[in-house]
Amino acid sequence: MTRLTIAIPSKGRLKDNAESWLAKAGFRLKQAGGERGYTAELRGLPEADVLLLSAREIAQGLIDGAFHIGVTGEDLLHDLSADLSRDASVIKRLDFGGADVVVAVPAAWLDVNTLSELEAAGARFRQRHGRRMKVATKYLRLTRNYFAEKSVGEYRLVESAGATEAAPSSGQAEVIVDITSTGATLKANGLKVLDDGVILKSQAALTGSLKADWTGESLGALEKLLSAIGAVESADAQKLLQAADSIPDSLIDAQGLTRVSANSVLSPALSAAENARRIAESGAGPVSIVNADFIFERETPSFVAFVTELERGA
Repeated sequence: MTRLTIAIPSKGRLKDNAESWLAKAGFRLKQAGGERGYTAELRGLPEADVLLLSAREIAQGLIDGAFHIGVTGEDLLHDLSADLSRDASVIKRLDFGGADVVVAVPAAWLDVNTLSELEAAGARFRQRHGRRMKVATKYLRLTRNYFAEKSVGEYRLVESAGATEAAPSSGQAEVIVDITSTGATLKANGLKVLDDGVILKSQAALTGSLKADWTGESLGALEKLLSAIGAVESADAQKLLQAADSIPDSLIDAQGLTRVSANSVLSPALSAAENARRIAESGAGPVSIVNADFIFERETPSFVAFVTELERGA
């Protein structure tokens, strides 16, 4: 793979949010073959090939090295990889796709509110029914690891193929491990999350494969992508203050500003108005506050960090 390959969710809110996030940085998705196509291009990044896949396929492909980067859930990455630090690296956590992986039991189990109480209930269940209680989940590795960490052994995993939250009411399992954003679906199905039952707080993440075949060309395209994304984030966090006259160094040092030129500085967005007032009062005014769409830095920290991860595993 010489060109950068990017995998993006093929449908639903994850796809919509990923598209909006990329578009804000100047990269618009154009799907090949209409809405049913599974390849696309990013306008503004012709050096990249785009695949549209399910979030689970993206996570597995990143772990296997089938493509370079992708947007998927952290829950899937941690569940599918035996050692995520060797397989992939989260480049940037995104502000969408948030969900928790949780352990939930029937709300009617009044005496089961923790994992230790679940273990005790499991022992009683096996004694009474002659079998271990079943735990339905799509997150097999995460569940095994967390239950082992919490010394829970009185259970048997059942892989869930459908709506996991319905497993207890349908008699397929007694306990579930599933994702939830608000808890409303669990509550509607008569379930409650254990007090110490949050296994992982997950969100969508731009993730890079450490197993993929990285070249100078693919890394160059990644740097271009991350540089623009970083520039948008920097512009959101800062404002450009432009004064009529030179801004004193003492004022810049005191307020933690970044000089751009003799009469312009970058200020944290939240304190931009106050800093503009101070600069004006110093005699350098009038001062205008400029909203920038992009502020490019000399280096892109997210790119530098990812390359460091690649070099560490080489």
